Amino acid sequence: MKAVVCKGFGPPESLVWKDVDPPTPGPGEVLIALTAAAANFPDTLIIEGRYQLQPALPFTPGCEGCGEILGVGPGVTDLSPGDRVMFSTSYGAFAEQVVAEAVNVFRIDPGMPAEDAAGFLLAYATAYHALKQRAVLRAGETLLVLGAGGGVGLAAVELGRAMGARVVAVASSEEKLAACAARGAEALIRYDDPARLRAQIREATGGAGPDVVYDPVGGAFAEPAFRSIAYKGRYVVIGFAAGEIPSLPFNLPLLKSASIVGAIAGVFMVKEPAAHRANVADLLDFYREGKLKPSVGGSYPLAEAACAIRVLADRRAVGKILLMA
Repeated sequence: MKAVVCKGFGPPESLVWKDVDPPTPGPGEVLIALTAAAANFPDTLIIEGRYQLQPALPFTPGCEGCGEILGVGPGVTDLSPGDRVMFSTSYGAFAEQVVAEAVNVFRIDPGMPAEDAAGFLLAYATAYHALKQRAVLRAGETLLVLGAGGGVGLAAVELGRAMGARVVAVASSEEKLAACAARGAEALIRYDDPARLRAQIREATGGAGPDVVYDPVGGAFAEPAFRSIAYKGRYVVIGFAAGEIPSLPFNLPLLKSASIVGAIAGVFMVKEPAAHRANVADLLDFYREGKLKPSVGGSYPLAEAACAIRVLADRRAVGKILLMA
């Protein structure tokens, strides 16, 4: 079989498409014939050795996708060959055959197309865990989404609306803001200058500030966003796509009685697998009700994974970037 292989840490262009030995599922694992995978921002980091997880070289990147089960390992009783599934994994998804832990594999409805299933899990699971368990977002509150045009940003926009919040989307281009509006954002902010962001948020929230700030970006926009937060607001840290980890003066949460919380979906999946599976069941219900619809910003053959990852690395993606097997 063929797979995308990272032979040495470096840019996307260093990835190779080559023949590799097919994998075999071990205890608690399943073997999946890939239909489609999704590229995610962590893929841009892991191939350069800049992610918290650093697999031994060589390895195959890719952390989610969908396909059909070819076989199951010992101890797997609730999944069977022939099942259509979506899955998440730490790495290894950019291959014609993928081994994944059964606990992170979910059956999909017959009517769910691969284009929806391939990039469904990580963005929505990350956003829902952040908003439900960490921010405890309530209906009627205002949610500010930074980096709203990317995969996890658009997922937060949709889920905020599905959970009954008023959503303010912040993104860097008109194209990305249009995608946010199509997903239910009620107020739009195009930002290019941190010094203007507080005034833009004040205008968009009628001076009240957001109850919840969802931040997958970090960088220079974090502090003005936090300074804008409402009384007893919750600032949820998702990641640092800007490449810079911000620092905040400790008096800021004190003055607003506000909190800063982190949301790492990968850790949540491991520490609280039952809660994660319940979250995925909720997400699939939202999908069936028409409240969620993955936004696909581009599609490439699996062999061209380097092109897809380059789009993410250059911040050009609007929605999910797919790789078709």
